[in-house]
Formats: sequence, structure tokens, C-alpha cells
Amino acid sequence: MRKPVLSPRNDLVFKLLFGDEKDTSILTAFLKSVLDLPAEDYHEVMIVDPHLKGEAPDDKQGILDVKVKTPTGKIIDIEIQIVEQPQMRERVVFYLARMVTEQIGKGEDYRNIKRSINILITDYVQIAENRSYHNCYRLYDQKTGSEFTDLLEVNTLELPKLPQEEDGTALWDWLEFLNARKEEELMKLAEKSPQLEKAVSRLVALSDDEQTRLRAESREKLQRDIRAREYAAAEKGREEERHAIARNLLNLGLSVDEIVRATGLLPDAIRTLH
Repeated sequence: MRKPVLSPRNDLVFKLLFGDEKDTSILTAFLKSVLDLPAEDYHEVMIVDPHLKGEAPDDKQGILDVKVKTPTGKIIDIEIQIVEQPQMRERVVFYLARMVTEQIGKGEDYRNIKRSINILITDYVQIAENRSYHNCYRLYDQKTGSEFTDLLEVNTLELPKLPQEEDGTALWDWLEFLNARKEEELMKLAEKSPQLEKAVSRLVALSDDEQTRLRAESREKLQRDIRAREYAAAEKGREEERHAIARNLLNLGLSVDEIVRATGLLPDAIRTLH
């Protein structure tokens, strides 16, 4: 019996789909749907680092990104996040700044700096301030709207915000591809364009490759284990905090029943704090 198609949201599968240095046509079609760049930037985009990263057991973030350089020198970093990460905005800013500083060496001219662009795809709501599934951020003056520079750009693509009804954009098609959970949905999308058809075919081929499936499942297990450890650590912290509060309330002379209502701890656990 044939196994289900792998999820393109799996970061390893995403990397293999969009980070193929031998054939960047799928990647280029996706970039065109997201970014407003001159036509020359889409001619022969180059994968900067084709090697897979972040597969070590101690990889806490579990991130595999796709880094691209355009013919005019622009640097684009694409990453997908399935589970919400702490300080994500700060981390994006940090890596974006590093993308800038890596472009020039000591004594080199600042005019050599090209635009650095981050594309962050999330399977959770990252921007709660609005309902748009695609937000594009640059450096603007809040009062006048004048742009300081276009050298820094962050694009957020939030899969949960994608409307059920298509909006006629190629970006909707690509995000629906990432959202797809059934092979029937993928086959319907494959009819939309030659590049989507190629992406679906490649996804099916990856799914049929046993080694790729094992690696993808290993990635998912690693990330589940990381989330379980983080949850357990957070629970332990909350438990320790409740014990500390209960101990303080005992010192203030509150009864066990009152402390139970205030903290939710069991009476026996509170009595052991005496």
C-alpha cells in the first residue's frame, strides 16, 4: 500500500523542494509570487549554501533554510517554522543584520551592500495585528511614510491566515501547496501552472523515496521531542512558581484551603511546604 505524501511543511522536505541547486525553477516561481523585484533578479538565481544544516540531535531550533543570491547580488533567506518560537522577531532581525554584515569585509565600500530579504513562512499566526497572510516590512518613517532604505526587508507568510477561497494570486496557490494535506488537493493545484505541477511531481517522488521519508520522519520526531522537553521544562517552572507562592502565603498565615483556591495545588502538596 502506498504511503501518504510527505508534508511540504516539513523543513527537510521544504529544503529539498525549493533548495535544489541543479534546478531552481520551482524556487524562482515561488520567489516571483512573493517578491516585487526587477525581472533580472529572477534569471539564474543561485543557492548560496546547498548543504543541509540543523540535523544534529542538539539542534534546538530545528531550522533548515534556503539561502539565495540573485544575479544583481540581493540575498534572500527563506525559512519555514511549524511551531512558534520565542523571540522570533528578534531572531529574524539578528539574522537579517548578519546577512548585511557578511557582504562587506574590512575597509570595503558600503556601496557594495545589496538588499537582504527574509521570507518567514509560519504554520502559526506570527503577526496578530492584522489578518493579512502576507506582510512586507522595510524601514519607513511612521509619520510621513517615506522610505529610509530598501536594504532590509522581511516578508511574513502565515499559513493559518490563508483564506479558503483563492484570491487569484500565484502566492495563494503556492501557500495552498504548502498547506495541502491530501494528494487530491495537490493534484488539483498541479493543474494551475507548470511549476506547481513540477513541485507536486517532485514532492511525490520525494515521498516515494524511502531514505527521504525516514529522514523527514526523523526530523519530525526530533522536533516533537524538543517541544516535549520545552513543555516539560515550562511545566516544571510553573510548578516551582506555584510552590513558591504557596510558601509565601503560608508564611502570611493563610489556611491550606485558601492556598488551594489561590494556587490550585493539592492540600497534601501544600502541607509538605511547612
